[in-house]
Amino acid sequence: MLFSTTIFLFVFLPLVLLIYYNPWIRGRRFRNVFLLLASIGFYAWGEPVYVLLMLLSIVVNWGLGLLVDRYRDRAAGPLLVLAACYNLGFLFVFKYLNFTVNNINYFLRQPIVIPDIALPIGISFYTFQALSYVLDIYRKKGEAQKNPLDVGLYIALFPQLIAGPIVRYETVAGEIRDRKENLQDFYEGVLRFLFGFGKKILLANSLALGADACFERISQGSLSFAAAWLGTVCYSLQILFDFSGYSDMAIGLGRMFGFHFQENFNYPYISKNVTEFWRRWHISLSSWFRDYVYIPLGGSRVKTRRHHVFNLFVVWLLTGIWHGANWTFILWGLMYFVVLTAEKMTGFDKKLGVFSRVYTLVVVFVGWTIFNSSNLTLALKYVGNLFGIGCSGLADAQFFLYLKEYWVYLAAGIAACIPWKDVLGKRMDLTGKGGQLVYHAGAFLVFALSVVYMVKGTYNPFIYFHF
Repeated sequence: MLFSTTIFLFVFLPLVLLIYYNPWIRGRRFRNVFLLLASIGFYAWGEPVYVLLMLLSIVVNWGLGLLVDRYRDRAAGPLLVLAACYNLGFLFVFKYLNFTVNNINYFLRQPIVIPDIALPIGISFYTFQALSYVLDIYRKKGEAQKNPLDVGLYIALFPQLIAGPIVRYETVAGEIRDRKENLQDFYEGVLRFLFGFGKKILLANSLALGADACFERISQGSLSFAAAWLGTVCYSLQILFDFSGYSDMAIGLGRMFGFHFQENFNYPYISKNVTEFWRRWHISLSSWFRDYVYIPLGGSRVKTRRHHVFNLFVVWLLTGIWHGANWTFILWGLMYFVVLTAEKMTGFDKKLGVFSRVYTLVVVFVGWTIFNSSNLTLALKYVGNLFGIGCSGLADAQFFLYLKEYWVYLAAGIAACIPWKDVLGKRMDLTGKGGQLVYHAGAFLVFALSVVYMVKGTYNPFIYFHF
């Protein structure tokens, strides 16, 4: 079930809120159990079979958490290895086994035959959260939950279940049993949800049409230079508003139920270099790899530059692999390894002056072109078109047609990438009565238009739904 559907917006969410906040039964145990059951139902709506795998993950990690807590001083090492092997092995079988076997078969005369394994929705997100639970208990960042239902609530909580942000156990450990729901949080959560909903429906879904048109054309022939960049910009804006909109909705929903999730996006396209971009983009994933992989490997505090480069290589290889079982994701991750290593080792990005933002956007947009391509051949072909190699001219009729159809969404998307509150400062003060009126009217207008678009339209893709 997606947040941007009528069944969620007008049936599931109102029903869950009515029961959760009913005036007769208000105990924490009731609310936690009900929220867990609602979350399981939310997942089972789209994955009626694979919901059993998620429940198994909950039970196994609950048991591992208890063991790590009890035997931390005697057998923590083997238990952590067991937790990593189970969770990552679980992820490998369902996400990477087909890809691995297909690549092995390329070199074999007699191919290995295995059945196709469907990818469970959100498996990368909830597996990383499950592993975070065990690791944070070992790091004494949260207490082991004696009740498996509480572990289930942390892993399966529906606002962040299928698309993040990746919620670290340490950030919500205390809120599982001791959170305090209040009207202010609920109010702010609703507004956050409405604006995230608008990003997804009004911007991401509309820009997806332009992006898909260009990426489909590259598989049939070449694009003009201008059309190639138009498609890349459309996709770069689509993935931002698709994922940040979903993260906003998740954070808003969490606030409605008393949970405070980590921010996941902070205007990434205004970054001055690629290092800053990754501090602003998918923050929960970047911080997960930083704290659970990069720092344990030694981070930048290693004896030699070679070790530092190796640590960066491991993190970015894993980041690429995390996103999907395709060589395009691995190339995408390794591209960032090369660029970020160059920035850290040479500092060349600081010498670019006013061109630093242009350089950053070019690198990021080229990265998204690779990311969105179905295979390496098409990725390299599209990137070539971006730089005038093999393209069908400077501009063509197709470019002007796409520009005419999508320029409004492009302009709105570019405007939404700018933190206007910081730019305008006191001139954009929303704390007064007039400002609040404008803010609420804007939220209502965004929601109303989004509902109209949602009911009217049929195209509702979600990129990170498959990760």
